[in-house]
Amino acid sequence: QVQLVESGGGSIQAGGSLSLSCVASGRTFSNYHMAWYRQAPGKVREFVATINHNGAVPNYADSVKGRFTISRDNAKNTVDLQMDSLKPEDTAIYYCKAWLPFDATEYWGKGTQVTVSS
Repeated sequence: QVQLVESGGGSIQAGGSLSLSCVASGRTFSNYHMAWYRQAPGKVREFVATINHNGAVPNYADSVKGRFTISRDNAKNTVDLQMDSLKPEDTAIYYCKAWLPFDATEYWGKGTQVTVSS
């Protein structure tokens, strides 16, 4: 099992930047694919970005492509989400997810709140 803790959320004005971080513990982090999801009030949780276990092949939702960057540091057991040019519609709770290749089990953090004001 792996435990995930997100940090870095906060309140910011539109056009600003925030960097989120997710720290993993419990198992070999480099074995896990990682992703960020978000859930806005009254909406379903949605995919934001993903990166595979060795840091290759990042993928993004169309709504954040060109503004957000996902990265990971397997030596530090972290996956980060750099968010630039933030918009009010980016307001949500951001969650970190981990899973092993060919394994249906998913691990989630408790989330960190991001609020973008216009």
